[in-house]
Amino acid sequence: MTSKPEGRLSPGDRSPEFRRVLAENERYTEAFDRSALTASPLRGLAIVACMDARLDVEEALGLRTGDAHIIRNAGGIVTEDVIRSLIISQHLLGTDEIVVIAHTGCGLIDADEAALRERLTRETGQPYDIAFGSFHDLAASVRSSIGRLRAHPWLRPGPIHGLIFEVSTGRLHEVADG
Repeated sequence: MTSKPEGRLSPGDRSPEFRRVLAENERYTEAFDRSALTASPLRGLAIVACMDARLDVEEALGLRTGDAHIIRNAGGIVTEDVIRSLIISQHLLGTDEIVVIAHTGCGLIDADEAALRERLTRETGQPYDIAFGSFHDLAASVRSSIGRLRAHPWLRPGPIHGLIFEVSTGRLHEVADG
C-alpha cells in the first residue's frame, strides 16, 4: 500500500467548495478572452486593500481585469511584503499611482494581539511571535501606510491616495493626508 505525500489531497479529499471552484474554472475557461492582457495594469494603478470579503475592489472602483494591481491583506496595511510587491509593480510593470483602501468594521480595529497570540499558542501548542497589525484609528492607519510608502527610497514619487470604504453603504471616503 502506498501512502500520500504529507499535505497532498486525493480528488476524494477535496471539499465541496473546492470542487465548486474547479467546476467554475472550467466554465470560465470556455469564455476566456483575456490572453492578450499583459501583466502591466492598463490604468497604471496599484491598490492596497483589506482582504475583507465585503470589499469588492474592482466593483467599488469601476475596474476591470487588467486595469490595476490589487494587493490585499488583513487591514489593508502597508507591510514589507506590500512594499516589495509595489516596488515590482512600479519598476517592472509601470504603475505610477497608489491607492490604499481600509474599511469600516475591520477586524483589526482594537484587536488584542497578545490575546490572539495566546489563544493560537494554546490551540496549536506552538508559540509564534507575529505582529497582526491592529490599530485604533482607521484614518490614522491609512495615513501611516501612506507615510510608509512616501518614505520608502525604492518607491517612485507619485500620487498616493487613501480611502475608507463604508461597508454599510459602499461609499468611499477620502482620507486627508494631514
